[in-house]
Amino acid sequence: MPVLFGIFLSALRTALGFVFRSLVIKFVVFFALFFVVKELVNVLVSSNLYPGATQVSALSSALSGIPESVWYFLDLFSISTGLSTVISAYATRFIIRRIPVIG
Repeated sequence: MPVLFGIFLSALRTALGFVFRSLVIKFVVFFALFFVVKELVNVLVSSNLYPGATQVSALSSALSGIPESVWYFLDLFSISTGLSTVISAYATRFIIRRIPVIG
């Protein structure tokens, strides 16, 4: 019976060692990176360093000249969703590459 208890205790120590050495450390590091990136984006948007509103109005006026027949196919293929997803992905890639630890 004491041998079985020793095996159980060894397995428990191994599992707890993995959790506290690996998982907790990774959670703290990635949460810190997430928090820094989130706050950095908020600072950029609030300090008008990110020219979002002026470019959206320019893009809206540029797209107003597209005829209805073309808009039908653009809506059919969900180009608006795909375009916004691609732009968000490029912006996220740009921000992530500027982080020294990751990029």
